[in-house]
Formats: sequence, structure tokens, C-alpha cells
Amino acid sequence: MKIVLAEKVSPATLAVFQAEPGWQIVTHDQIKNGLAAEIADADGLVVRSAVQVDDALLASAPKLRVIGRAGVGVDNIDADAATRRGIVVMNTPGANAIAVAELTLGVMIALARQLPRANATMHAGKWEKKSLQGVELRGKKLGVLGLGRIGLEVARRARSFGMEIIGHDPFVAASIARENAITLVSTEELFRNSDYLTLHVGLTPQTAGIINATTLATMKKGIRIINCARGELIVEEVLAEALKHGHVAGAALDVFHKEPLKDSPFFNLENVILTPHIAGSTAEAQEAVGVQIALQVREYLKLGVVQNAVNLPSLSHEEYVELAPYITLADRLGSFLAQFIEGNFESVHISYNGRLAEGKTELIRNSAIEGILGHSEGVNRINAASVAEERGIRIHEEKKSAASGGAGNVLKLTIHTRGGDVTASGTVLHGVSARLLRLNGIDIEAPLEGTLLTIRNQDVPGVIGRIGTILADYKINIANFALGREGRVPQGTALAVVQVDGEVTEDVLKALRAVEAIDEVRVVSLGPKPQPVE
Repeated sequence: MKIVLAEKVSPATLAVFQAEPGWQIVTHDQIKNGLAAEIADADGLVVRSAVQVDDALLASAPKLRVIGRAGVGVDNIDADAATRRGIVVMNTPGANAIAVAELTLGVMIALARQLPRANATMHAGKWEKKSLQGVELRGKKLGVLGLGRIGLEVARRARSFGMEIIGHDPFVAASIARENAITLVSTEELFRNSDYLTLHVGLTPQTAGIINATTLATMKKGIRIINCARGELIVEEVLAEALKHGHVAGAALDVFHKEPLKDSPFFNLENVILTPHIAGSTAEAQEAVGVQIALQVREYLKLGVVQNAVNLPSLSHEEYVELAPYITLADRLGSFLAQFIEGNFESVHISYNGRLAEGKTELIRNSAIEGILGHSEGVNRINAASVAEERGIRIHEEKKSAASGGAGNVLKLTIHTRGGDVTASGTVLHGVSARLLRLNGIDIEAPLEGTLLTIRNQDVPGVIGRIGTILADYKINIANFALGREGRVPQGTALAVVQVDGEVTEDVLKALRAVEAIDEVRVVSLGPKPQPVE
């Protein structure tokens, strides 16, 4: 493995990679001929915020599998371009949560007690005690917009000051809010009832400019606003006017629309605390994000575990261990079915049954698509859904949990083409063995590994013997022979899936196809039996 650390990292971060035998590590000061040349044969790239990872740079890195951002924001990384190229983009949300939470509480106190003006007047030789009377945090309502790791850490610390916490986050469970003594409210209630409002949400179309003329008008006169999240959450000119006229008593801003800040409507306002995007900039936090991204990149390259990905759903190690056999099953079932396709793709239907339907199935879906499109260049589990969309292949998903009467953990794939539909279902036995359960309406259990012969024939006597004889004539050993037939009536259509050890040549196929009762013979090559993930 080759890892390029494009920006300066801590010794502890470097040590994570250096501990891997045989891995080549290139640090920022070792890059001599430009980053594009250095990542031409790299498997992993680690950046902070300075390096711009755009599509042009990625075009020079055909082997790149993962980009790690030591921090939260990924504005400097073209995630869409990375997805198209099958590259995972990871960041480290929460590693600096304590640092951001502490600064948030710090500036809240500074606003309440006018600490910046107190400090400035003292340095100017003035003693303005009477004009610097402040207010207490105790008994005030703190509105927290966004109850992720940082928002929760802020809420926990604010409680120790005797504040009443209200919050809004549609993606947090009510039980988590109750455990942290947070009353969940709508955004309208949050803005209307807060004495202090702190922002801890990411930038989305829904949150961009959420602090604007309309929302500010609903807030209490004298509210104080803190933003250590994203500058784009606030319409800056509108907030500046509200500060000038006293509707907003004060604001503390660590992030801005354009950084570094060179021209701002806040520069001449005494009731605004401005800091240069330092909320997460503590020695401890920088060490934490560096080590965390190194561990995440290492786990992905070694085990395929995706954590904190911005272009793919993430799994914990425990979730990955549980789902890994089904990810393999999806790939093999898709690859198996792809051998039966006639005509252009139109759509793929994926059905999850049992406990499988209750978990995170995105990687299973992508693995199935990867298997189906496996013969297409540049398709992998990261970009599979994106490639399918680009090619006009519709993906439909259906989930039937165990509670709704679904049987076991069964994955079913149906591929719709202009030439007709093909469908198969499978499961995992003993936690590792991918097995076929049903093919085109015929029940048949067979291993999804190694070399398989699928033989459709008339359900008449003597066919099985002829198959065995022909394979023996060509010195091909039978490892597994699975049989099934359509319906319960003999003399119809039968199906055999034969796992063999030897190479199946064209001569073997011709000999089998020459048998009068055999209608169709296909050979499918799948991978070996996977090893359990620990």
C-alpha cells in the first residue's frame, strides 16, 4: 500500500501508518514533483483543508481507493468526482467535538459578561465597571440547532450552568434527547423561545441561510447567537443589521461565507465576537482528528470497513462483521445472474428479507450492482449506484423484516432486460457460505463459489448420468451437484447447478450441449469461499 500525506500531520498520525509492514508512506515534505505525480500509484490520500482535491487531480490517480480528510468539512474535495471514480471520501466528525463545545460555552460567557469590551477598556486604561454589568446563563433557555456530537456536548456543559435546553434535530432519537434533558421542539419554537441560540448543523439546501430576516424577526429581542458550524447558515448582512438595531444583543461567529475574513459588516460592531475559525483548533483536537482519520483509512484499506464516509453510508466494525457475508453474497448473486442476461438492462429489483432488511443495506445494494456490472470497466462498491444511474439502469429496493413475516435472511435479485427477466435468491449459511436458493422459479440450493455449470434440461431419466460421464471423460471432478425442477410434475423442466474443480473448456460445453435432453449449458466463475471477518 502507498499512502500520501499531502499536509502536515502529527507523529501519532504518522505512526498509525508506519506500523503496517510493507506500507509506503510519503509525507508532505517528501513530495518533490507535485502531488499529481506522487498519487499516480497511491492507494490512499490524506489531506486537511489546504489541498484542493478536484477531478483533474483525481484523474492522475487511477489506483486511489480512499481520501481521508483530517477534519469535518470536505469543501476542498470533489466528492462527486471521487464517487464516479470509485473512491471513498472520509472525514472525522466528532473528533473535535469537545474543542468546539468548549469554545461555544466560552463565547457564550464572553457575550453574557461583555468580556471583550471589558478587556479592551482595561487595556486602554479605563475603569468602566458600571457600564459592564452582565447577565447570567443560569435560568436562560439555550436553543441548540443540531444535536449531533457537538450539539450534545454543548447541551451537557450548558446544563451545568443551570440553563434550560431546547433543541431541534429531526435525526436524533427522542430517547437521546431525554437522556440529556433536552426538550425537542420545532425550528419555529426554537427560534421563538431561545435566549441563546447556537448552531451545530451541516450545510444543506435546507439549512443554508436559515438565520435570515424572516427567522430573526421571530426571535426574542435580546437574543444572543453563536455560530461555530458553517458561515453559510447565516445571512450576514441581515444579522449585522439586527445587531446594529439591538434586536440581537450579541453574536459570536467563528465561521464566515468567505475565509479568511477580509471585509465584513461585523468589523465595526462592538457586540460581535469574531474568531478565525478556531473552534476545533486545539492541540488535543488536531491530534485526535489526525489519528482518527489514519485509523479509518487503514481499516478501509485492510478490511474494507467504511467509517464516516461522506459519499457512502458508514458501518461500524461490528456492523461490518455482521454484514460482510451478505455483501459477498450480493456480489456473487449479481455476478451469477449477469451470466443469464439477454438484451439491454432496464432495471434491477433488490429484495431484502428478515433481519437483513432492518440493517444498513446500501453496501449490499452496491455490491449486487457491482456483481451485475462486474464486466464493465471501473465499477466498484463505491460508485456502483452512481454508474447504474448514469447508464439509465433503475434500481428498486424492497425490505421485508422478520417482524412482517419475512423468512430468514434472504437476498433476492431480479434483473429486467428487453430480452426478459432473470431472478435468483440466496442466503448465507454458517456465517460465511454464500448459497443459491432459487433460480428463475426453481428451488435449488448450491454454493456460490468456484466454477459452476448451470444446466437446464428436460426432466427425463438418464440426464444426470450423462452429465457425470461427460465430466469424468474430461477428467473434471464434481465438488457439488444440486438439482431442482419446475413445479412438482415430472417430465417438465429441470435444473442442475454443478460445482466442479477442473477447467471447463469449450469442448466440454459442446459435449454437454450435444445431449438431446439438455436445452442450455452455461459456465459461471465465482470467487473462492470467503474467510470469516473478525
